[in-house]
Amino acid sequence: MTPTYSFEVDPALSLVTCHMAGFYEPADVAEFAAARDLAHQQLRCGPNQHLTLIDIRDMKIQSQVSVAAFEKVLHNPAHYSRRIAIVVTKSLSKMQVQRAARDRPVQYFEDDVTAARLWLLEPPSHP
Repeated sequence: MTPTYSFEVDPALSLVTCHMAGFYEPADVAEFAAARDLAHQQLRCGPNQHLTLIDIRDMKIQSQVSVAAFEKVLHNPAHYSRRIAIVVTKSLSKMQVQRAARDRPVQYFEDDVTAARLWLLEPPSHP
């Protein structure tokens, strides 16, 4: 399945929503990263202050090479999100994204975009 992605940016909420589908080759991951960078230019918040919601329910199982490429994208400090919500299904792709997003402020939501968005937009709790 051909890879697809789309971005919706809400500058007022400092929120970037991304939907991803298909199977990605490393070159597709590079194109995705470039499109993500353009989406981030629409934000008005300071660096690394935005929120990201990623819906990968339609992604296929990825090659290890592509998972490694996504890991590099997710660990680029210039584009860190304050918090990331990832909407997944029960599948191996969930385990793959968990590997790629390790050490990042990520919460996973199974088939529930609304819950993911609400979690992102709730004020952070301080001890």
